[in-house]
Amino acid sequence: MSKIVDAVTNSKEETYALGKVVAYWITTALLAFVEGSGGIGELTHQWGTLDTVEIVGYPVYFLTILGIWKVLGTIAILVPRFPRLKEWAYAGIFFGMTGAAASHASVGDYGAYGYHIWSTLGLAILAVISWSLRPKSRKL
Repeated sequence: MSKIVDAVTNSKEETYALGKVVAYWITTALLAFVEGSGGIGELTHQWGTLDTVEIVGYPVYFLTILGIWKVLGTIAILVPRFPRLKEWAYAGIFFGMTGAAASHASVGDYGAYGYHIWSTLGLAILAVISWSLRPKSRKL
C-alpha cells in the first residue's frame, strides 16, 4: 500500500515540478521578448521610444543607455549558469520598470486608462514571477 501512496505522491510532485518549469519558461520568454525588443527599439531610436523619452523629459541619449542594459539583461536571464548575474539582471529589470512607472506618473503621462503606468508595473511583476519560479540551477 505504501508503494502506491509513494508512487502517487511522487507523480504529483513531478507534475508540480513540471508545471513550475513550464510557468518559469513562459514568464521568462515573455519578459525576455518584451525587454529585448524594447531594448532594440531604444537602441535604434524607434518612433515610440523617442516620443516617450520626450514626454518624460529625459535626453535622447538616455535611450542608448537603457537599450544596452535591456539587451544585456535579456541575455543574462536567458543564458545558462551565472546565477549572480541573473540576480542583478532581474533587479535591474524590476528597478527599471518601477522607475519608468514613477517617471510617467510624475509627469502625468498616464496614457489611455493609465497604460504607461500599468504596463510598466505589469512587467515589473512579470520579472518578480520569473525570478521566483527559477529552477535551482539558476539560483545562487
